[in-house]
Amino acid sequence: MLSELHTATAIIHIITTGTVGNLSLQSIRIIVNGEPREIPPQESVASLLRFLDLPLERVAVELNKVIVRKRDWDSTSVVDGSQIEVVEFVGGG
Repeated sequence: MLSELHTATAIIHIITTGTVGNLSLQSIRIIVNGEPREIPPQESVASLLRFLDLPLERVAVELNKVIVRKRDWDSTSVVDGSQIEVVEFVGGG
């Protein structure tokens, strides 16, 4: 009986929150550099860049046609439907 209660509680938790522990079962749809992507929900621009494995020190970000200053990456949310342009600076000569 106890294991059935735990299973039922876990199922309710998954349905109401969309998560299992720290793993999210939901995804959001965004556009990155013109390409549709379905990704796990990201809390911020900074977390999205880390998820995409981009070098944080060499990129510029535009979110929904507005430039996001680097100092605002941690506090700027990425939500379903966001349109993101990421430009990576490349050195050379």
